[in-house]
Amino acid sequence: MNRLARTALLLTGLALPLLPLAAQHADHAAHQATDPIAAAIAAPSRTPKNVARDQYRHPAETLAFFGVTPSQTVVEYSPSGGWYTEVLAPLLRDHGTFYALQPTGRYLDGYKTFLAANPAVYDKVKVAAYPEEAASIPAGSVDTVLTFRNVHNMVMAGSEAATFKAFFDMLKPGGTLGVVDHRLPEDRDSALEKSSGYLKVSTIRRIAQAAGFEYVGASEVNANPKDTADWPKGVWTLPPSLSQKDVDKDKYLAIGESDRMTLKFRKPIK
Repeated sequence: MNRLARTALLLTGLALPLLPLAAQHADHAAHQATDPIAAAIAAPSRTPKNVARDQYRHPAETLAFFGVTPSQTVVEYSPSGGWYTEVLAPLLRDHGTFYALQPTGRYLDGYKTFLAANPAVYDKVKVAAYPEEAASIPAGSVDTVLTFRNVHNMVMAGSEAATFKAFFDMLKPGGTLGVVDHRLPEDRDSALEKSSGYLKVSTIRRIAQAAGFEYVGASEVNANPKDTADWPKGVWTLPPSLSQKDVDKDKYLAIGESDRMTLKFRKPIK
């Protein structure tokens, strides 16, 4: 084999490993083009600290389970720091409607500031203070109501019945209520639900059904079997709160964020 042929063969060999990588990038781009949730999750406007938590919150699988699509009218109750807003706002911006139903209090002004910092992405988010402005969301107009790790706060405050009724009223017949929250094992003392941040699946099902919802099903996508739900400061012992600060920090980081139930309910079609 002459030198020219050997050089050509060597260059061919060097190029071969690049082909699968190029194909992977092409597949990834094609997936984002055909999957709007994946594209929203990949939005450059998302902050790195929030992207790092995808491993615990599984936004793609969670939103797919709840049936969220880009053309829906969606309400997120208590978006607070805006973790899911970073995904839902770009997902719904062009063809849907996104309401942020934020309880009045210390998070409301901060949430508005968060939106104002990036108007190119968040200019179409409709903020409604709860409960004062809940009526600004027309009754029977919403496809999906979502609430992530908030029902335990309602239970501790005693506001769960009124809040779930508000969800029910704003949803269309056949509309979806999607709930994610920290899971307390069914055999634990129910009194822990008032202090630990954990709730039983049966408790949320009871609250939803009392408001008129039908139970559709559950996903284990946000489950974490390492979480035993019996920590010194409740769920806030675990990341991201790490309420114990440096005490056993490595232990809690190794466990990760809490074990979570992911429950889907439906407003009946009359």
